Amino acid sequence: MARKTTTKSRIIDAAWQLFHEKGYDETTIEDIIARSETSKGTFYHYFEGKDSLLSSLSNVFDSYYVDLYPSLNPEMNSVDKLITLCIQAHQMIYQQIQLNLLSYLYSSQVITKGDKHLLDQNRYYYKMVRQIAEDGFRRGEIRSDLSVTEIVQLYSMAERAIIYDYCISDGSYDLGQYTEKMIPILLEGIRA
Repeated sequence: MARKTTTKSRIIDAAWQLFHEKGYDETTIEDIIARSETSKGTFYHYFEGKDSLLSSLSNVFDSYYVDLYPSLNPEMNSVDKLITLCIQAHQMIYQQIQLNLLSYLYSSQVITKGDKHLLDQNRYYYKMVRQIAEDGFRRGEIRSDLSVTEIVQLYSMAERAIIYDYCISDGSYDLGQYTEKMIPILLEGIRA
């Protein structure tokens, strides 16, 4: 399930590193081009400008999951894996993603008529959650009256709900700590 590194993903990774280090407003396209070791033509081949990179935040999340998932104990209960992944991801988001950028991503997904990349089932995120759910069914760890698709939908909905609440609460709490408290409550219902 490894993610292939492409020129586009190099540009996205460089941009988000810079957004974290310098802030969105202080990061220039030239900074992104230099960090990603690409050219101006290559940048504009993939993106219309800096603003179009905001919709690529789901790629940042997927990159994090590519690194995080293999570190989990394969013998860990599947529900506990999902809980752990959510807590770890939300801690990373709290520490590395500016609230205004996160809020923009979520609001853009509500108002867009086009690509809703957070719902793209071909993302690494969905493939990973589906694999965990399938393992959980096979090992008898997840209740059998729900389908794999329903488990994946429930998990992603719970995770997005916490982030959405964090955004509309203007980041008034530690997202990682809040998730550590709430996600077990939300996901215990899927345990066999």
